[in-house]
Amino acid sequence: MDHNIVKLHFQEAQQVLDQFIQKTENFDRIVQAGKVFVEALNKGNKIISCGNGGSMSDAMHFAEELTGRYRENRPSLPALAISDPSYLSCAANDYGYEQVFSRFIEGVGTQGDVLLAISTSGNSENIVQAAQCAHHKGMMVVGLTGKSGGKLASVCDVEIRAPQSPYADRVQEIHIKVIHSLIDFIEQKCFPR
Repeated sequence: MDHNIVKLHFQEAQQVLDQFIQKTENFDRIVQAGKVFVEALNKGNKIISCGNGGSMSDAMHFAEELTGRYRENRPSLPALAISDPSYLSCAANDYGYEQVFSRFIEGVGTQGDVLLAISTSGNSENIVQAAQCAHHKGMMVVGLTGKSGGKLASVCDVEIRAPQSPYADRVQEIHIKVIHSLIDFIEQKCFPR
């Protein structure tokens, strides 16, 4: 009985992954997003990432794999996640949590940078405001979403959407696979093996 509870998680994850794989446009969007990142990096720009909760962990993972190391030894790439607790609590206290990411982009983002905006629902107001601010700064926006894509879908230059799922964890599982494939794409294009 206990095995069935655990096994069900893997079966559900496999079903969602199979749905994602069946749509070739998902891979077209990942390649398109990868090219956006590579072009920005090749021009000397940086990548900023943001998300809430588990999506913040994904945003941090994306940035640390680029500045650190993914699969191969290579020079560090300019990427940062908006995740400093003292900054977040300061901005949330002074401006409201809806502006914590956009306020950072206003100060640190520059024209030609790229924002990776992650929201499992696509409706996180602070993520939507971050994307809007990024466009105002002349940045491109790559969005990882779920469900219907929400408000974020309409403000992304490239949106990669996980299949419909009643639970955020299934969406996050797709997001981390997309993130890993993007990092590998960036590494291979910036530093051909």
